[in-house]
Amino acid sequence: MLEQISSILSAIDDFVWGIPLIVLILVVGIFLTIRLRGVQFTQLGYAIKLIFKNDSSGKSGEISSFAALCTALSATIGTGNIVGVATAIVAGGPGALFWMWVAALLGTATKFTECMLAMKFRQVKEDGHIVGGPFFYIENGMGKRWKWLGKIFAFFGVGVGLLGIGTFTQINGISSAVNNFFDPQNSWTVDLFGRTYSYTVVIAGLLVTLFVGLVIIGGLKRISRIAEIVVPFMAVLYIVSALLVILCNITKVPAAIVEIVESAFGLRAAAGGALGAVVLAMQKGIARGIFSNEAGLGSAPIAAAAAQVDEPVQQGLVSMMGTVIDTLVICTLTGLTIVLTGAWDMGLEGVAVTTKAFQIGLPFPEVVASFILMISLVFFAFTTILGWDYYSEKCLEYLTGGNMKAVKAYRWIYILAVFIGPYMTVAAVWTIADIFNGLMALPNLIALIVLSGVAAIETKDYLTYKKKGK
Repeated sequence: MLEQISSILSAIDDFVWGIPLIVLILVVGIFLTIRLRGVQFTQLGYAIKLIFKNDSSGKSGEISSFAALCTALSATIGTGNIVGVATAIVAGGPGALFWMWVAALLGTATKFTECMLAMKFRQVKEDGHIVGGPFFYIENGMGKRWKWLGKIFAFFGVGVGLLGIGTFTQINGISSAVNNFFDPQNSWTVDLFGRTYSYTVVIAGLLVTLFVGLVIIGGLKRISRIAEIVVPFMAVLYIVSALLVILCNITKVPAAIVEIVESAFGLRAAAGGALGAVVLAMQKGIARGIFSNEAGLGSAPIAAAAAQVDEPVQQGLVSMMGTVIDTLVICTLTGLTIVLTGAWDMGLEGVAVTTKAFQIGLPFPEVVASFILMISLVFFAFTTILGWDYYSEKCLEYLTGGNMKAVKAYRWIYILAVFIGPYMTVAAVWTIADIFNGLMALPNLIALIVLSGVAAIETKDYLTYKKKGK
């Protein structure tokens, strides 16, 4: 029975993340890059400056611009950066990392556009709290007759949060990492739900559930406060550790880059299998890249809409840095450590691949390298759980017409999903997450194409005024 369910899920996943969606994501990124005149390249320096400026001068909004970015990063920097990259490279070869880069470079324009539109079309409720995201720029930007498309996005948004990125994949990653470090041989076990689990899985699951409950019951401001503290800390810890792996193996970097590029274009495959190798690398790389940085998915705009900034373009520039930090920095570092150490080709899966890369690459005892990776993954996944609770709450709020009782009840259901997450099978979890990812992206991508003219005008006007010093 389980095998049949897994087979059905895999078939749905292959259909959703087939060539059409991959092409659509890339085409939208190319289209927006051209229409916005390469804003992600020409305004990169200004965007970095805005991050450190941490503007909160807007007349409306709930959190600072920097807090909005950290909240978005808390959701995007997760197991996808550690487990997802490893999964993509094992399945699609080192070339999958190259296609992650392509998706990220184009996706930065996509992230800018969706976050800018979210700011422009956001709504301030009577009690002062902000609601914004693709559902509102679909309804208010495209017109009321398109509200059904906004509803579809919101429905899949709740699904992604509750059944995909937000809960199962993250808590599964945490419990697996803790188990692999403290009890890799499963010496201390307990029978639950008809299966045998290590006590470390059970304890980790209970602790994470407790901490998640304590934070999300406090709402956006508590989530953003935690994110502002934890996100910079966890990013620096992981980046420094991964850079150390690369520096200790610096002579292998050129060969690793060559291997990544050759693999991306099927140059290492047999003549008959070259096209298949390219397609597989593209599919795994782009799917995992989108899973990680969420560009085009429509999630980050929900956090961006709450920023205390009055200029939509300004917040779009800040928010697009999320894709740069997530994929072009963190995923790249993970991928390079995996490729240059050869950990991807050792018959390992998931977090074990990245753990092996750190163990081989770091000049420390294996236990120290494993501990660093475990702590990084725990922090990454924990903050993703928090961020996606906020996203899915806002989607549910839109679906129910602002019924806050339903939202508060949903929080407890979300906590329950985190609680049962460690006991879900890994393969099924990632497959479900991929499916909801793709289905959520479709309504958003349609809206971005339709509203690209609005985005282009807003961007041109803002940059013109900026150039004049206004």
